[in-house]
Amino acid sequence: MIDTRRLPMTEKNALRLGFLRLTDSAPLIVASELGLYAKYGLEVSLQREVSWANLRDKLVTGDLDAAQMLAPLPLATSLGAGGIRAEIITGLALSLNGNAITVSPALAGAIAAQGISPGASAARTARALRDCLRGEQRQAPLTLASAHSFSCHSILLRLWLQAGGIDPDSDVRIIVLPPEQMVDSLARGIIDGFCVGEPWNSMAVQQGVGSVQATGYQIWNNGIEKVLAVMAQWHQCHPAAHLRLRLALMEACRWLAHEGNREQCVSILAQPEYLDLPVDYLLPSLSGQFVCHKGTPPVALPHFHVFGRFQAGFPWRSEGDWLLQQIGILLGKEIPREDLKSLVQQTYRTDLYREAARYLDMASPGRDYKPVNEHDAPWEFEPGIELGPDFRLCP
Repeated sequence: MIDTRRLPMTEKNALRLGFLRLTDSAPLIVASELGLYAKYGLEVSLQREVSWANLRDKLVTGDLDAAQMLAPLPLATSLGAGGIRAEIITGLALSLNGNAITVSPALAGAIAAQGISPGASAARTARALRDCLRGEQRQAPLTLASAHSFSCHSILLRLWLQAGGIDPDSDVRIIVLPPEQMVDSLARGIIDGFCVGEPWNSMAVQQGVGSVQATGYQIWNNGIEKVLAVMAQWHQCHPAAHLRLRLALMEACRWLAHEGNREQCVSILAQPEYLDLPVDYLLPSLSGQFVCHKGTPPVALPHFHVFGRFQAGFPWRSEGDWLLQQIGILLGKEIPREDLKSLVQQTYRTDLYREAARYLDMASPGRDYKPVNEHDAPWEFEPGIELGPDFRLCP
């Protein structure tokens, strides 16, 4: 049990913290409901935003003190991608995994007609989609949506398409939509599919307007997904407030790591001031019993969301390197190795994670880089440091 009197005095008590209507907003919301912000002397106002661009802009302009953010977005913003250059940092990852690729019933039927059965690998469903596109006479290219240009959703979607031999830049059209507009756009035929976080995939399945073809976990095992983001200048002015915020959220993630707490979490998230959605949409991914197609039995996916296990909170610079390389591909340019390394070190602050972990007596990795595509089961990275499977689909 941490003695909060040991902590440096906070420079600011009242904080504004931004989030989106997503299941993996759970750490921010649970920390409020469990009184963890108050435990660390903070008065946190949670502000729900409708899009990642809106949330990023409010963080940059100072309308928010901190925010849940897509893992690639601090890197992209610090690079100046997307028209805004601002130095954003993260000292804490909030979750791993949590996404899926969902397509319309018509497209799902065409994929199934290629001999694809439920539970097929992501690469097989992508190849089936390729065969569908080759056999169809379409007046317009397939339209798929992502939650932001510089998001793991865009990267996962592109990896999936490329694994099937589909060029994401010429064979399909990829647009950006806010997460909560995805299901309606799919139902109305505006898009043919999307890659987004929960609960929007489960909503599409339960409403009968979509079918999940691949989960993010199938494409990238235990990939970093959301982070706690602050402006670098804000951190310099409020290091103690930032520390206390990280501690509260790390405790929330530790609470979420216990499966016995997930049903209580669902009830909390469903409340009107948070996600304002039926529990039936929230339960599948948090319970690890995920339904990919309407009318089919749930599939056991215990790692659909990872909040505390496998060093989920550590902002690995190896993952930052890879994400920044993907951002370079999206921008159509190669980022020089030295520039890449410098920007990742500036943005993914592993030192800040270790600082908070020491206060909580939590083990943390001694190195900032880990391998990929070497382990298909949990493994020991360092003594006392367990990591999860690390498969990542290669085009």
